Amino acid sequence: MVHPRHVYVHVPFCGRRCTYCDFSIAVRRVVPVDEYATALERELTIRFPGDASWIADTLYLGGGTPSRLGERGVPRVLELLAQRITLAGDAEITLEANPDDVTAAAARAWRTAGVNRLSIGAQSFDDAILSWMHRTHDAGAIGRAFEHARAAGIDNISIDLIFALPGAVSRSWSIDLHRALALEPTHLSLYGLTIEPQTPLGRAARRGEFVESPDERYETEFIEAHETLAGAGFEHYEVSNFGLPDRHSRHNASYWSGASYAGLGPSAHEFDGAGRRANVAAYIEWLERVSGGADPIGQCEELTPENRVAERVYLGLRTAGGLEIEECEIDRVGRWVSAGWGTLDDHNRFRLTPQGWLRLDALAADLTLIRSRY
Repeated sequence: MVHPRHVYVHVPFCGRRCTYCDFSIAVRRVVPVDEYATALERELTIRFPGDASWIADTLYLGGGTPSRLGERGVPRVLELLAQRITLAGDAEITLEANPDDVTAAAARAWRTAGVNRLSIGAQSFDDAILSWMHRTHDAGAIGRAFEHARAAGIDNISIDLIFALPGAVSRSWSIDLHRALALEPTHLSLYGLTIEPQTPLGRAARRGEFVESPDERYETEFIEAHETLAGAGFEHYEVSNFGLPDRHSRHNASYWSGASYAGLGPSAHEFDGAGRRANVAAYIEWLERVSGGADPIGQCEELTPENRVAERVYLGLRTAGGLEIEECEIDRVGRWVSAGWGTLDDHNRFRLTPQGWLRLDALAADLTLIRSRY
């Protein structure tokens, strides 16, 4: 077995479900830290039997809300992972956190345990919007989280924001961008709001209370974010991600480059270079399976040659690194260059502009169809 050098661990616990969330989460008033850690340790034994350890370059605790594990739970999870996974000396160890979970004591415990990067789910700096989203924090908690993290020695801090809210919701995207920059993060991830049918927001939309943001608003706010953040020195290195030089997310970049990665925990996905697998999504089902000594796999997919072509095209186009274009495709992408949606260099490397990223799916489908014919 060739072990992956990137590891994702899904921590499903949340204090409440946000109005837009359709992720696999487990809402718990009291987080069952011991139960979860024991089950995670059993999954490691089931999935990777034997005593051998392997080296990983990145470890990412996502969710859910991993910070809900608290100052005791996060170190415990990292300690049990260290029994099987040897982290490289310069490994990137990321913890997703809600602002109100980042206390001074928790930040110190996380840093001592090895966490060197936080991804803080701010989403907005408008208290009315945070309440509408059903978030557990207020705007003031975001700044305090940054203070506690830096005081503990964690200076690589990413911040998540959501844009393109429904037109009926009053919110200043410009103010949110500038308030985020005022905290001097090293990285930002920006996500356009999607109204999913089975969420509280989706049900409200069916009742006619909200209408999804029009494409024009989505485009305006996406371009404004690009111009504002690029002007502040951030590199727009992937459709949704901006980082200062040398502060791009190394873990997420592994997904976009086609590298293999392991996935542990309920609903976690992984890729071994030939196919993908996903664990069962529900926490209780995952818990029961691993507690009984069974592999918690929910589904798997072996990639066909057509799948591989589609993924190479799509992943290449969504990053600033771009995609190498074949001679027979130059005329096709030339129309995108003429429209200002892409650039083509002397080495036939094609890169989408921010305006082009807004139209990514159309070009990816077009190039995939062309490449599937030869």
